[in-house]
Amino acid sequence: MSEATLRDKIEEQLKTVYDPEIPVNIWELGLVYEIKIKENNRIGIDMTLTAPGCPVAGDIIREVDEKVRNIEGVSEVDVHLTFDPPWNKEMMSEEAKLELGFL
Repeated sequence: MSEATLRDKIEEQLKTVYDPEIPVNIWELGLVYEIKIKENNRIGIDMTLTAPGCPVAGDIIREVDEKVRNIEGVSEVDVHLTFDPPWNKEMMSEEAKLELGFL
């Protein structure tokens, strides 16, 4: 599988992960900062949350890890949570802003 195809599959899976309190997936919310595809299809994902005290942080990170790990060919997944830079509403896609009434 090419790196581009693998990246597409990862993005596809990330679009199925939702914060239970927000009706928009984490990809459209702009919570995923970077996807790193390393040697032997080891995947690194840098992501954030809408707030540092998010009560479902563990659930979201676990779901990201599981869904990416289940993609054929992925050997390892490392989800790194960061708050630098802090998330803000400008990071959302136009679709997310529309869905949440910010447009």
